[in-house]
Amino acid sequence: MIVQQLRKTGNSYVVTIPKEEVERHGWKEGQHLAVELTEIEQRPVLRPEIRDILEKNWERNEPALRYLADR
Repeated sequence: MIVQQLRKTGNSYVVTIPKEEVERHGWKEGQHLAVELTEIEQRPVLRPEIRDILEKNWERNEPALRYLADR
């Protein structure tokens, strides 16, 4: 699955296909492709070691972290 962001270009909207993906499939410019689009929700995931540090220091740093979350 390729996850790309919808962007506006002039009066149209575009979703790009990474060059590596085009080359991997052997697709050529001008070739017709079928595309199925589905909206997704992306959420960042913390690495386990970062999560551990955050949890150990949460109580002491909570006000500052909440302040930063609103920025």
